[in-house]
Amino acid sequence: MEELEKTMYFRAKSDILEAARILRKSMTIPEKLLWDKLKEKQIYGLRFRRQHPIEFFIADFYCHQIRLVVEIDGEIHNQ
Repeated sequence: MEELEKTMYFRAKSDILEAARILRKSMTIPEKLLWDKLKEKQIYGLRFRRQHPIEFFIADFYCHQIRLVVEIDGEIHNQ
């Protein structure tokens, strides 16, 4: 598990990890709706993470097993 964690958060700095933690607590309505479908391995038994740090980015959803990033467009992207 430790090796998996190293590859999942590779090069993510502590401030990005903290920002992701905060974003998980304040998900948008579209993010919450999609999370209800992605959580608990409901889709093909795949595990998704929400607000997942990747270097200096934070992906809305990420599946490490198939290296898939899912982004939900919204007003935050207008900034």
